Amino acid sequence: MVLGRPARLSHAGLGCLLALAAPARGADGTIAGKVEVRRESVAHARPAVADLGMPPPREKPDRGRSVVYLETAPQGAFERPLPQSHARLDQRDEAFAPYVLAIAAGTTVDFPNNDRTYHNVFSLSKTRRFDLGRYPRGESRSVRFDQPGVVRVFCEIHSHMNAFILVFAHRYFATTDSAGRYRIEGVPPGHYTLAVWNDGKLRATRGVSVPEIGGAVEQDFVVE
Repeated sequence: MVLGRPARLSHAGLGCLLALAAPARGADGTIAGKVEVRRESVAHARPAVADLGMPPPREKPDRGRSVVYLETAPQGAFERPLPQSHARLDQRDEAFAPYVLAIAAGTTVDFPNNDRTYHNVFSLSKTRRFDLGRYPRGESRSVRFDQPGVVRVFCEIHSHMNAFILVFAHRYFATTDSAGRYRIEGVPPGHYTLAVWNDGKLRATRGVSVPEIGGAVEQDFVVE
């Protein structure tokens, strides 16, 4: 079943992740499934004579990857601090890779430049504003993200470059793989709202229950 029109994911929406769900007891479980992203097909025009022999176009961002997460964290999720970790958002072929990066608050993200040209990574997002300045191939600069929310990242030199960083207040989230599969482990028993974010928007939400005995719960999505 194709889900209805999506609602926008606001900064306040991710901030609501700090809310607590009902107390959980019993064995932890796993929520897993697949997200199918359906897009309108675009007819490809025949190349003009002037285009023949030209280098191939730059690789487009992988907008098929989604982030699946619990809208509310289980009881006790904030009793232990999130582990301090590093993530990586590459710059190569004049594109950010990955196009969407999901991290926990407190994570430091490295922005290495793997292109022959200079890059300048910056964001004007309220969640985390920064400007790393211009730096050449082989150099890397870093930013720490402490506040939950959505961060839109750009390159000041190349206007076509952009990416998303989703910062969560808990660890109950997962990014889909190339086949659209996701897996969220260690979820305490309880009733939750599972959300799907894709390409800048909240695309779908659905209730899901992890039983007292734990185990795996399957939940698939089809979004447009």
